Amino acid sequence: MRRIRRRSGSAGRLVLLASVVFLAGACGGEGGAGEDGLEVVPIGFAGPLSGGAAYYGRNVLRGLQMASDEIAESGGFMVDGRAHRFEIVTADDRYLPYETSTAARRLLQQNQPAVILVPHAGGIRALQEINLREPKFLLLAYSSEPSILEAQNPLMVMLPPRFDGYQEPFIDVLMPRFGNRLALLGTTTAYGRAWTESVTAEWTSRGGTVGRDHGVDYNTTTDFTGAVSRALADNPDVLFIGGPSQPTALVIRAAREQGFGGGFLIMDQAKFMEMLDIVSMEALEGAVGVYPQSLYPTEGTPGWVARYHERFGQDFQVPTSEVAINYQGLHLVARAMELAGTTTDPEAIRARIGEAARTMPDELRIFDMGGVTDAGHLTRAVFAAHVLNGEFIAVPIPVPASTQLR
Repeated sequence: MRRIRRRSGSAGRLVLLASVVFLAGACGGEGGAGEDGLEVVPIGFAGPLSGGAAYYGRNVLRGLQMASDEIAESGGFMVDGRAHRFEIVTADDRYLPYETSTAARRLLQQNQPAVILVPHAGGIRALQEINLREPKFLLLAYSSEPSILEAQNPLMVMLPPRFDGYQEPFIDVLMPRFGNRLALLGTTTAYGRAWTESVTAEWTSRGGTVGRDHGVDYNTTTDFTGAVSRALADNPDVLFIGGPSQPTALVIRAAREQGFGGGFLIMDQAKFMEMLDIVSMEALEGAVGVYPQSLYPTEGTPGWVARYHERFGQDFQVPTSEVAINYQGLHLVARAMELAGTTTDPEAIRARIGEAARTMPDELRIFDMGGVTDAGHLTRAVFAAHVLNGEFIAVPIPVPASTQLR
């Protein structure tokens, strides 16, 4: 992999826009050399670009775009003696699993990508039904839902940490500090329901009590006052909340305005630094959630954050884990293609993902990656954050025993 070159914010945005193809033009497999002389390799994205989850989908896409641009600007990655770059081809599935398969088939028909990324569990399950058929493709799965690993799909790589590693350390922090009564107010998506079930099981196993499920759809609800009022009627010590960052912050605001002084157990989709655009650090006191990406304690983070702001501007939103994990994921694919000696054989590329993870350059180590399990999970060292006296306190998240490398 070649040295990363930096680019000023305005120029970077122009490259960013140029690097994305919204189902325009067919570039099957390797699409030939582009104007820059680099061989073009299509990478598919089937995810939400409209509707309530569009902001989330565009964060995922921003990570892919940033990595794609950096690779091109550095002269590409080498396969079979030729320099290559990526071209991101996208299809909007509106966060609807039944549309993900249609979107992926359009990408395969028009662009023939060997790799397609999907950023939600329902869509990932839908593509697990087709990615082992011809034309085969490597499914990059951006979801922390552990059930997607049950398929044992040999052409899938799950990029983020599993969410079932979070509940135990979250509760270790919150129950002793606030008490053992929990109210449920998570999003009602399939992902949110899985989180709710996992939190409920872990909380009750510790002797805690759980109130009724007051969950609402965070993607469509705009006024959370009533839902929060019903949840607080259970007299909880801790509220389980979470969905996209912006509505999650509105839930926190409503809870504080109604006098709630307890803690928040926040599912991993919501991000602290995005919520701080809506609520104060004081309102977040006692919350536990994923560690802010821009503050992550790894060697590659400071340089990556600097490059992010150089590309998008200092005033642009803070970089989140959606950006970081998918950014690192695309660099991982490039490295695996180099090691495999192919950009078109998904089985050969998948076989080298583990080695690629272990040999990533330090400047790309935003997370320390260990390798890939037999089920396809890319393991990584991660932290949560506990807001204590106005500061983010790191909480290590152990890798669940079932995902340890063999």
